[in-house]
Amino acid sequence: MAAVRELTVREIKTLLDSGEEVLLVDIREPNERDLTHIGGLFFPLMTLADHVNEIPRDKKVILYCRSGRRSYNAVAELQERFGFTNLYNMAGGLLAWSDEIDPSIPRY
Repeated sequence: MAAVRELTVREIKTLLDSGEEVLLVDIREPNERDLTHIGGLFFPLMTLADHVNEIPRDKKVILYCRSGRRSYNAVAELQERFGFTNLYNMAGGLLAWSDEIDPSIPRY
């Protein structure tokens, strides 16, 4: 099983600000998405496998959730089941984003 690569929220912010082509994928539940998000595609975890063909393989794709746990497991599963090599987990998830990047993002 391939190791899950992670990026800190500061590393992700730097990538986004640099203009590098990266894609965020929010894997939380719809009620969580309604509360807050930082953009990107939205594929709830339970439907993620149904959207595997919509996830590009030619750029960095960063999965995120509330705390980083679900997205970590989702990256591991997508790598193992579908052979992705370009996925990253947002370490600490939206909680870390709120703490370190944008305090206007609500913590829940």
